[in-house]
Amino acid sequence: MIKEKKAPSYPIAIDVKNLSFSYGKTEVLSSISLQILQNQVTSFIGPSGCGKSTLLRCFNRMNELIEHAKITQGSVLINELDIYEKSVDPIELRKRIGMVFQNYALFPHLSVYENLAFPLKVRKVDKSEIEERINKTLKMVSLTGFENRMPAQLSGGQQQRVAVARALVFDPKLVLMDEPLGALDKNLRESMQYELKHIHESLGVTVVYVTHDQGEALTMSNRIAVFNDGKVQQLSSPDELYESPVNSFVAKFIGENNTFSGEVSEISKDKCKIKLNNGGEIFANPISVKSKGEKTMVSLRPERALISPDAKMDNNHKGKIEEVIYHGDHTRVRLNLLGNSEFILKVPNSSKNLDIKLGNKINIGWNSQDARALDPK
Repeated sequence: MIKEKKAPSYPIAIDVKNLSFSYGKTEVLSSISLQILQNQVTSFIGPSGCGKSTLLRCFNRMNELIEHAKITQGSVLINELDIYEKSVDPIELRKRIGMVFQNYALFPHLSVYENLAFPLKVRKVDKSEIEERINKTLKMVSLTGFENRMPAQLSGGQQQRVAVARALVFDPKLVLMDEPLGALDKNLRESMQYELKHIHESLGVTVVYVTHDQGEALTMSNRIAVFNDGKVQQLSSPDELYESPVNSFVAKFIGENNTFSGEVSEISKDKCKIKLNNGGEIFANPISVKSKGEKTMVSLRPERALISPDAKMDNNHKGKIEEVIYHGDHTRVRLNLLGNSEFILKVPNSSKNLDIKLGNKINIGWNSQDARALDPK
């Protein structure tokens, strides 16, 4: 795993050590080590089949419910307890952990009140306390007055609120969420992201959140783990993940990205010159490259490139505008620049006196520190 720049400052809720997991002969997780911090939201993202949901289910041992699925090495510690020790009862373990699924998993024959009462009754909470907890939790998710509704009488967003409420009503210290907003439409999903974030801020529980939506992860999370091929590629805060990807996979997977391929022709501690495959040259920040002659992929975020750049910028090139698309708060401009016909600019629509017209040739610049020379994959 790629380590974070800074050591964790919060207590550790979950400590995954050298964990490998297989379905039959197919390895899904490969020697994963990571730490989930208490009272934070940690999101897992990555392409389909990368292992993010599998790891989530290792935290409540639901992985054991699948035939031929097994941990082949390593351990998972929750609050310093190895949850795969023989003395740990998986059913009792699950009673202490909240879980929210993509398909809500509500009992269709039970009312909202009865759905929330179910986990409390299983945990033998006193009847006098059940009503108090349900009323408090429904108020938190803005569903007061919906106690007698059946799931079929609720909208998708309301059903998801009930599912979240049911996961929180017994006051767990850890909540696992597996694509909880995946079934909602775009507008509802975005509003629910903020609602869940506010709920977490008010409760301060530890949340592990699986999603395929990058924007959702960036909005919701204190830390994000990017998965690929059963391994963690990077575990960082959202801003560090976006601004400082550690390899080409993360750079391409998170957000929009301009890339150049080439070879290092000169290099110093904090700057290198790249001879591009088409013969051009740019300056970049040597993140993964160490010596002259190495192949590299240079990553540059669209918002880091500027029109009519400052003379101090060490990259200054002319490009031809191939496409202009208005996006409300910004204009997306595609250029042919240095042989890259897919070079993207994002220009704030507050910008004045910029000659952004199809076919025009304009000067584009960026600082070498913003162009990251990564592995060539």
